[in-house]
Amino acid sequence: MPSSTNGGSVSDEPTRLETVVAKIFAAQSQVAPLRVSDTATVQLLEGADGQDDCAVFRMSGEQDLVVGSDYVRGPKFRLYEFGLLDEYDLGYYLAAANLSDIAAMGASPIGLLSVVRYPPQMTDAEFASVLLGIKDACRNFGTSNIGGDIGGAERLILSAAALGVCRPGQSLLRRGAKPGDHLFLTGPTGIAGAAMQYLTSDVTLATIDAHFRGRLLAAWKRPQARVREGIYLGNSGLATSCQDTSDGLKAAIESLGDASGVGFRIERECLLIADEVSAVCRHLNLDAVTTVMGDSVDFELLFTVPERHVDTLETTAAKNGFTFSRLGVATAAREFVLCHPDGTTTGLPGSGWRHAPDPP
Repeated sequence: MPSSTNGGSVSDEPTRLETVVAKIFAAQSQVAPLRVSDTATVQLLEGADGQDDCAVFRMSGEQDLVVGSDYVRGPKFRLYEFGLLDEYDLGYYLAAANLSDIAAMGASPIGLLSVVRYPPQMTDAEFASVLLGIKDACRNFGTSNIGGDIGGAERLILSAAALGVCRPGQSLLRRGAKPGDHLFLTGPTGIAGAAMQYLTSDVTLATIDAHFRGRLLAAWKRPQARVREGIYLGNSGLATSCQDTSDGLKAAIESLGDASGVGFRIERECLLIADEVSAVCRHLNLDAVTTVMGDSVDFELLFTVPERHVDTLETTAAKNGFTFSRLGVATAAREFVLCHPDGTTTGLPGSGWRHAPDPP
């Protein structure tokens, strides 16, 4: 078992399976079955603890399977390069990003398959930290890391596929919004974007560090996939369309509109601007609305509800401990506008995240 330059041990793959993976995922398959409906259940029979070639589920009754996959940039994360995130944080983020997509479909997560490819110099402790981050995030969002793939690579590469289930025909899609539907959001956006702007800037401020630095970092270290909210929306039957805001709020609004064939009128006064976003924008001379609308990976859920169901949504959501914010309304006109308090309208500010390749 060779040693790395920083003093930690570096094991081969079979040794890591035996000494790291087996310990982290022991007794995983002993969880109780998930009840999807009165007649449908899902039970994990073989998970990562069995170290078989695949996980095994027993599924009874009618239900729809929801599957999604996301890759995470690993060491190319800027905040990781700045030393503000560690391997545990990257693992946690990987799980949250994938489970957010399951939440946006209104499904209950049943498992996460992860791919962790690591460079030769990664120590056993760093490798274990990635897996612990994935495991803890899965536990916090009500599911398990049921297996996947590990092995060597030229650098740390992280990817995953999330699995979920929902009642037949009740998955939430981006298409389905109709003119007159009200647009809702589960929580404030722009926090991750403001964090990136502030934490990578050369100009810090003592008051922001004292009051908001932890909350800004948490947007990247412990992102919150809105799993409970997604399950509620899927089971309620009230939402007509849904998407997460991982590419930014403006991008999500336009995506829902394009998929559904509608536009949206967004009320400026309804936009949620978190205190930490306001503080960063004042300090860096940024426009707060542009930051809230723009490139910010916040994993909130954006969804539409017919006007006749709005009261029911707000009443039942409150009983489940949720507070959703109404942003605007869907329109027959295929345009996306921001309505200001003085009665004027403009286009939506900001720009979404672009899936551009890394520069050579």
